[in-house]
Amino acid sequence: MTLQTQLVLRTLLESPAEARYGLELSQAAGLPTGTIHPILARLENTGWLESFWEDQNEIEKTDPPRPRRRYYRFAPSGAESARVALAAAYQGGATSARLRPADGLGS
Repeated sequence: MTLQTQLVLRTLLESPAEARYGLELSQAAGLPTGTIHPILARLENTGWLESFWEDQNEIEKTDPPRPRRRYYRFAPSGAESARVALAAAYQGGATSARLRPADGLGS
């Protein structure tokens, strides 16, 4: 698991139930958006994260108007999978901490 992926997971784990958008995560993790979005896509593909687009009605309330945001949050077992993987990476077991689908992490 890369250091950048670890930073993104740690940032998400600060508030595991909260949905956050890419730029917000980028700033909190201290990584460029070009780095964040591929990581978020990979985490979503593994089943650790789920994403959704902001409701258009919410954007219309902003002044000035802005583009819709895509929000990311942990899938039901994603936060636990992230904690296990980060613990393994921290203990030097980075090879066993590769991103795998949530249902296969404990195998």
